[in-house]
Amino acid sequence: MTLKEKVGQLNQKLYGWQVYKKEGGKYELTDLFKQHVETFQGIGALYGLFRADPWSGIHFDNGIPLKDCLHVTTMIQQYLKKHTRLGIPVLFSEECPHGHQALDSTVFPTHIGSGATWNPKLQQRVSNYVAKELQEKGVHLGLVSTLDIARDPRWGRTEECFAEDPYLSSRMTEAVVKGMQGEKREVLAVLKHFAAQGSAVGGHNAGPALIGERELREIHIPPMKAGIEAGALACMAAYNEIDGIPCHSNRYLLTNILRNELGFKGFVMADGVALERLLHLSGDKELAAKYAMEAGVDLSLWDDIYTQLEYAVENGKMTEATIDMAVKRVLYVKFLLGLFSEAPLEEKIVDREEGKRLNLEMARESITLLKNKQNLLPLNKDKPTIAIIGPNADHVYNMLGDYTPPQRRDSVVTIRDGITSIAKDQDTVLYTKGCDIRSEDKSDFEHAKKLARQSDVIILALGGSSAREFGMSFHTNGAVINPDQSQMDSGENVDVANLRLGGVQEELVKELAQLNIPMIGVLVQGRPHSIEHIEPYLDAILIAWYPGQQGGRAIAEVIFGEVNPSGRLPISIPFSSGQLPVYYNYKDSGGKRDYYDESGEAMYSFGDGLSYSSFSYQFCSKQKLFIDRQLLSEGKMVELPVDVTNDGPYDGYVVMQLYIRDIESSVTQRIRELKDFQKIWLRVNETKTVTLALTEEDLSIWDLHMKQKVEQGTVLLMVGDSPKRFIEKELIIQ
Repeated sequence: MTLKEKVGQLNQKLYGWQVYKKEGGKYELTDLFKQHVETFQGIGALYGLFRADPWSGIHFDNGIPLKDCLHVTTMIQQYLKKHTRLGIPVLFSEECPHGHQALDSTVFPTHIGSGATWNPKLQQRVSNYVAKELQEKGVHLGLVSTLDIARDPRWGRTEECFAEDPYLSSRMTEAVVKGMQGEKREVLAVLKHFAAQGSAVGGHNAGPALIGERELREIHIPPMKAGIEAGALACMAAYNEIDGIPCHSNRYLLTNILRNELGFKGFVMADGVALERLLHLSGDKELAAKYAMEAGVDLSLWDDIYTQLEYAVENGKMTEATIDMAVKRVLYVKFLLGLFSEAPLEEKIVDREEGKRLNLEMARESITLLKNKQNLLPLNKDKPTIAIIGPNADHVYNMLGDYTPPQRRDSVVTIRDGITSIAKDQDTVLYTKGCDIRSEDKSDFEHAKKLARQSDVIILALGGSSAREFGMSFHTNGAVINPDQSQMDSGENVDVANLRLGGVQEELVKELAQLNIPMIGVLVQGRPHSIEHIEPYLDAILIAWYPGQQGGRAIAEVIFGEVNPSGRLPISIPFSSGQLPVYYNYKDSGGKRDYYDESGEAMYSFGDGLSYSSFSYQFCSKQKLFIDRQLLSEGKMVELPVDVTNDGPYDGYVVMQLYIRDIESSVTQRIRELKDFQKIWLRVNETKTVTLALTEEDLSIWDLHMKQKVEQGTVLLMVGDSPKRFIEKELIIQ
């Protein structure tokens, strides 16, 4: 290969929607695409050919419908084969953080909701389905947010994170990789973002992570490690910096840790125009290219930095051998995916009903019940009159989160839709919006109170919105510039200082509370909002996250008792922003946790959640546990069998959680750390034995010399279906 051809394989310069023109039902490739191919004699990857949203400007009228997708990808591959010397195929990469961001694709709950299911097996099935939708279109790479740990909920991208906890995030990351790639590996998951983007100071998008190496290894590395062990061959570097070094130029992170320690064999993709941010270091495009390439970034994304790689070599700023290493990694993945096969692509028809069923199942299991005063829920379907009020009661896009394609109205079930479809008498389901997410307008308050007075119960659909709108302004990387032009208060680049509900939502709750009618609060949101000021007025509280296309149906099923809620919080809910951080696994260094004027603990902690049933549990053995470190190193696990009984009136899931606290350690340990969990189904009065387990890695720490090891001493084991109801046992490590 010539140097120019090599550089071409490392570039993902074009936005996918720039490469085709659609007139009627016919497609042709643009001059921009043809010029790029001519310049570099090939393309490494093409991002977002099927992306549809307000940023790309693609919608149902000008986008590529499902029936034409395979035709367009084939057309592009054939052009490359015919018009380049080597005919190397291109990798098609697409966003799919909670479903493929393309027309007529299935939109699942955002990852913070998926994390609330505590069900990796379900996530694996969902990811496998998403991969099928990608394969159907000829796509090779699915970009999935799995690596970010939500340590500050002010961050607008909290909704993309599975949890505030590394263990739960790791299990879900493993599920994504196994589900999406399967045994044949026809699609690869591009895991993002590596690393520590969820620890940005102040919750600022792409802000610096002011953490040390121990925090990096304990909290932020584990999901990537789990992904690699599951077979991950692609990841995306993060926008942020760690201790002054941008991730895109951090050789210690991308080479020493990722490749040399963790054994990663795939390629690293840059985030969108992130390489241009390295100009802050150098002011020189060729030097920026050198920094990223030598750190271990193999494939660019939209920037004008890797287009300069040829000149950087010719001007002596870097060696061609460095480029060769990156090209080998990109070509290895292309070979692995079968891109060089002469066999024509198979047409694969995906069962959309399967996607709908999985969508509903994920939404059902994500819904988290936090309060149920006097067992108000579940409601009787014969309840005479229900008032559904709130900005998220009947808003299609507010159910779906960021990175969502345009929707057909009949593809999304809102809360109003769901309640109306299940209630026995639709005429007694009343609705009004009440207010918007962020607006100060109270003009609908009186109408809301009028409807409420006619009702026996009020369902208040509150929360936030990550809904982008056509006509908004965006940065070159797609991040929103002016969310104030919409009701959007979450999503990429929409960070907040205050976690209280926006606009006049709290005032709406308080005014309706004066009517003394039972109220059910349903929070549709991408981050945990502070609800301290409205919690006393709500008789029941459901956290629905962004529940996806079938979310309204799932919420209604939970409200009416057709589904027993089983979600558990993947992230703690603070009383106020002033407490942050309030993640559950803080360091126990002897400092005072509470403030003079406020509690230091969360209002609801990670792992919290109620059921319509109740569960009891006890250890199968009362004996003390002992384990020898040598046996752990040989692969023996500490097994902890627990008998769990459903004592309540409903069949349902219970999430049994195992936490540890290292009581004797050479370095400061966390107050509690999740190390295993199982979600099991129990019928009324049924008892099952659940065996939770601990491995050598679960019991190891990063010691004084930053070596991972198991130390002698006592470890406290805590087991329960909620942090409020633990049973405890000591483990002696000899």
